[in-house]
Amino acid sequence: MFEAARTPPFGKLVAIALLAGIGAALASPWLLPWPSMAPLALLATAGWWRLRRARALAAFAFGFALASLHAAHALALQLPPDWEKREVALRGRIVDLPVHESRRSQFRFRVDDDAAQPAPLRGRLLRLAWYDDDPQQRAALKAGQRWQLRARVRAPRGLRNPGGPDAEKYALAQRLSANGYLRDPQANARLLAPPAGLDAWREAMCERIAAAVTTPGSRFVRALALGDTRGLDDADWDVLRANGLTHLIAISGFHVGLVAGFFALFARGAWWLLPGLGRRVPAVAAASLAAMAGGLLYAAAAGFALPTVRTWLMIAVIAALRLLRRPGHGADALALAVIAVLLADPLALLGAGFWLSFLGVAWLLWCLPAAGEGGWRERLGGFVSAQGVASLGLLPLCVALFGQASLAGPLANLVAVPWWSLIVVPLALIGTGLDSVHAGAGAFAWRWAAACFEPGWPALQGLAGSGLALWWLPEPRWFALPLALLGAFWLLLPRGTPGKALALLLWLPLLWPDRRLPAPGAAELVVIDVGQGLSVLVRTAHHSLLFDAGPAVRDGFDAGERAVVPALHALGVRRLDAAIVSHGDQDHAGGLAAVLRAFPAPLRWGPPGIEGDAVRGLRLQTCEAGREWRWDGVRLRFLHPPAHFPYLRNESSCVLRIDAAHASALLTGDIGEVVERDLVRRASQAPAETLRADVVLVAHHGSGESSDPAFVRATGARYALVSSGHGNRFGHPRPEVSQRWRRAGARVADTAADGALRIALRAPDRAGGGAGLRLESRRQTHPRLWDASRRAPGLSYRPD
Repeated sequence: MFEAARTPPFGKLVAIALLAGIGAALASPWLLPWPSMAPLALLATAGWWRLRRARALAAFAFGFALASLHAAHALALQLPPDWEKREVALRGRIVDLPVHESRRSQFRFRVDDDAAQPAPLRGRLLRLAWYDDDPQQRAALKAGQRWQLRARVRAPRGLRNPGGPDAEKYALAQRLSANGYLRDPQANARLLAPPAGLDAWREAMCERIAAAVTTPGSRFVRALALGDTRGLDDADWDVLRANGLTHLIAISGFHVGLVAGFFALFARGAWWLLPGLGRRVPAVAAASLAAMAGGLLYAAAAGFALPTVRTWLMIAVIAALRLLRRPGHGADALALAVIAVLLADPLALLGAGFWLSFLGVAWLLWCLPAAGEGGWRERLGGFVSAQGVASLGLLPLCVALFGQASLAGPLANLVAVPWWSLIVVPLALIGTGLDSVHAGAGAFAWRWAAACFEPGWPALQGLAGSGLALWWLPEPRWFALPLALLGAFWLLLPRGTPGKALALLLWLPLLWPDRRLPAPGAAELVVIDVGQGLSVLVRTAHHSLLFDAGPAVRDGFDAGERAVVPALHALGVRRLDAAIVSHGDQDHAGGLAAVLRAFPAPLRWGPPGIEGDAVRGLRLQTCEAGREWRWDGVRLRFLHPPAHFPYLRNESSCVLRIDAAHASALLTGDIGEVVERDLVRRASQAPAETLRADVVLVAHHGSGESSDPAFVRATGARYALVSSGHGNRFGHPRPEVSQRWRRAGARVADTAADGALRIALRAPDRAGGGAGLRLESRRQTHPRLWDASRRAPGLSYRPD
């Protein structure tokens, strides 16, 4: 009796405990020192093996210690703060496939591990960019080449916004040491050795597919065969996301399993044709070994992408069980696979693919234990049921991870999964295999794969543009996901289970979260972290206004698309009632086009005579001083520019005053000291037009030519908000400017150090005492152990 109660060393309970321990370590905002974690890992290992009745607890402790050690090591690999923005000479190899754009090429670079290289970068992985308007120069970059070059490097750093990608988490999971760009590549970049190795083979094979298949489907064949998604543009990804098909178009775990299955069938067929082979190696063992080999080859062809490695480990575990003739339920094999993946890389938990893969398999194992049995009708019914279980079971996770759900996904997957995975992918793989043996032999299979793929793509485009496309959801609270998963579990219980309708209530915190809208008479400001630029969301009870849209670089980073639009979705903005372009400079207006595509604001304002590429062709009303309107008990009024003021770029910036019932704010754009003094003069001549404000957006990102002392005194601000980019070349905000605001009694907050800033202009607290202001920063409310702002203590609010 007691023996049965003991936990198996690699069972389901141990896998869950190990997963929980690693998750607890990575969810903690603090990283415990490695000298305390190393002994804990050793003790927990002994406990895992020896303490049969406490194995789960030992596995939890081991997972916590292991993840802490891996995270500490990954952070230690990153560039030290005193090496920031240095120019270094490097030698190394290009790993993975370079991405070529109109004005930039990006590639991963593994620095040589020798004494001639800079000590903090020896053997480290970098992500570098080569900027040049001439693509012919950059076309020389090939996977597997060795280069000597000079680059300016900096530690991984990203924007921190609601709904936005976490670049710092990605850098940790990928063990990236630094980002950088090439300095004078024409003079300093020199090719040392031609392409060699697996990555070189992948790139050469991609070029063969592109040459053999000249139709538009070529880019999808390259993606499905070799994981090369460089040919897919933003419109392609939009269609895939709207239809919930992104998991299929790149190399996915299913494709690895498909290849492994083909190899296993081939081995079975060979042993059936040659029965004598069975006397030397049993057919079951041969099929298992063939499946492992086939999966490994395909994972290598895909560049050992994490989803392929993860799936291969699962296949290897199942194959090993068969080789050892160990009977095992699917859940036991899944538990072993989870343990294997986590022991190989505990930081895999930081990727969405880990959770989608294992949770999807777990749902299917639990809900469809008899899938695949019976005749063709039963098999078809099992396939349809599997799609329903996967769609419902993974919906909470998709919403929590991506802030969106595809209403067209179940229908699109019902058709695309069998067609792409059983027709298109095998043809693409057959072509790759044949062409690897003899150049040109696989061209016919690649063309057939494209011909089978292309007819269905227009239908998916139409479905993506219909009302069944993406459903954007606000960012939920932490407890919404576990409640929704519990609700999904309840709904997928056998028929007749009571109270299933009540399970829908558990989904409400995820699907209908509190958007934290201001009350009537109150307002809220969100200064979005867009780097060196500006974008501010202003919300009242029933209206939303965007003041500037962040920077954009031609054929490069677009803050409107990458930061502003995701933040608006995550904050629950359903529409923009108005958009203001303070002036035409790219760091304020560059992202406007991307924002207006997603949120076509009916009211648009800008200064008279506004100029700039970002606003060319837009019809804007003028933000002339004195124009005002009211939303939900909140008064909004332009203070600058006055009538007949010429367009002088920064000095012509729209200045917007927001007067809530109990607090006020001032958005200043890029005005300088001359305009600030003029505002003070005009306010002194018209007492009703006071400049006093509780919150002031510091003009021109805190430059030395703004924040005139008289203006600072006139505002009497309690909060001075700065929007700047980390390590920007202008040194914004200037130390003397930040100090000037502090001496006047304001608290200074900067997006470069704190991420997105959110402040409510609301009624005073019951305790009284002035306006009810409450400032939240993204890095403060969502602390992470990989937070880059902690690398240099005391860096907040100071330039590099």
